[in-house]
Amino acid sequence: MMATRRRLAAALIAAALAAPALGRGGVQDPGSDRVQRVLKALDAIQAESLIPGTRPLRRSDFDEGDFNAYIAYRLEEGKEDVLRELKVKLLDENRIEGRALVDLSRQKIPSFIKPRLNLYFEGRLAIKDGKGRFECRKLFLEGSEVPLLVLDTLIDIAVRLGKTDAESIRAWVDLPYGIKDLKTRAGGLSLYY
Repeated sequence: MMATRRRLAAALIAAALAAPALGRGGVQDPGSDRVQRVLKALDAIQAESLIPGTRPLRRSDFDEGDFNAYIAYRLEEGKEDVLRELKVKLLDENRIEGRALVDLSRQKIPSFIKPRLNLYFEGRLAIKDGKGRFECRKLFLEGSEVPLLVLDTLIDIAVRLGKTDAESIRAWVDLPYGIKDLKTRAGGLSLYY
């Protein structure tokens, strides 16, 4: 589940670097305008970062639709086994709310665990020294608030199933190359490079 954990953190932290249509039935085509807009911007940021010299900080803006389309694309591209859908709502001051669909139906799990789980979350992106992490403040499982430990437990189950390496959801991850900072606003995201 480490890969799932990393993808969740990367998607939330790197804001489209790591879903309006989500899941297998509504996966974003890599040729879609929204996905291509994000891919081109990321390529340009990386290329520009390789050029020696000092430049003033620049910004690239994306709306919530761009961000969610790219997340859906990355989930499909990564052939995710457990994290099927992820959709976020971008708010002011690096706050994020969202929904993740965890699908354990293809896994050997104890009978008391529901195979498809909707997780709703609220938290904030923290950025420091070229790294970021998602600081989850509230977690809801199928509509009922649960302790954050539940998320770590689901991750642990995936680890035990051999679907990923162990790592905490609280881990700091590197921002994509060239990106110095990111900030969210209601309905949008800005990458600074």
